[in-house]
Amino acid sequence: MNSQLLKRLFRAIQSGSGPDVEVLCRKVVEDERKAGHGRVAEDLERILEKVPKPSPAPGGPGTLTRLPTSGRDAAPLLQEVPRDQLRHHMVLPEEVERRFRRIEKEYAARTRLAAHGLHPRQRILLHGPPGCGKSLGAERLAWNTGLPLLKVRFDTLLSSYFGETHSNLRKVFDSAETTPCALFLDECDTLARSRTDRNDVGEATRITNALLEMLEAYRGDGLVIAATNLDSALDSALIRRFDEVLRIPLPSTSEIEGILKSTLSAVITEKSLPWWHLALEMDGMSGSEVTQIARNAAKHAVLEGRKVVTGDDLRFALTEIHERHHQAI
Repeated sequence: MNSQLLKRLFRAIQSGSGPDVEVLCRKVVEDERKAGHGRVAEDLERILEKVPKPSPAPGGPGTLTRLPTSGRDAAPLLQEVPRDQLRHHMVLPEEVERRFRRIEKEYAARTRLAAHGLHPRQRILLHGPPGCGKSLGAERLAWNTGLPLLKVRFDTLLSSYFGETHSNLRKVFDSAETTPCALFLDECDTLARSRTDRNDVGEATRITNALLEMLEAYRGDGLVIAATNLDSALDSALIRRFDEVLRIPLPSTSEIEGILKSTLSAVITEKSLPWWHLALEMDGMSGSEVTQIARNAAKHAVLEGRKVVTGDDLRFALTEIHERHHQAI
């Protein structure tokens, strides 16, 4: 039985989390069976079967029974995204889609991989321009692996008090190791800017070092997913800690067309709608902007009292986006 599993088991006992203790006990049984200790595994399994089953937790199976809180004001450090709110359909370049599927397949086959001494990709870094789909990618991974998605709340994680951010970060990783989840660090450059930054201060370097150590030591049964727009500002040592570094680019013209069709699939569109020409007009836009245009076009048609979305609706929504960009300059 490895030391990391022992630590997780004892932390679950310390927190009084019965369901988490059972999950870890079953992991012990699994490890004993893999080690060839069949008799021990059977004995332990029989003991577990005799343990009274508690009522299901409100959060449902697989979720953390007790989210960690900051030590100073007991504010939650994580936010769980309800499964029915997870977006999971993405239109991606073939190579990027293949790499997403590989992460999902490896997670599904993690037991078979472990039997050969292999580990699935668990620490994932998503990077790319704003609106390209990094958050959507994290939601997709959580959906396809069946893991609850827990977003780190940087508003409560970061503290001006010396050492408290480190303590909060430790609580987050300890919780993620106790129960499988998809731990999502959005805009991770908040924590992990390069230690070569001339404006860096000692506490910032300590936080980056702490994150490096925790990523390196992570042995949970879930995923750690980080996202950033600023990959050049990240510490190079941090990037090396990830099993998969995935750049999500802006969509190509054909992908823009696919996003438009997917977003409008639940409504009626005119048969002669010039999808390709509209996609060309949106060249250079992010996936989130294209999605917003399609949704605004559908709303415009409804407000105009029509059941069919037309090319004029899409161009109207596109003009709105262009005007908003112009005002922001």
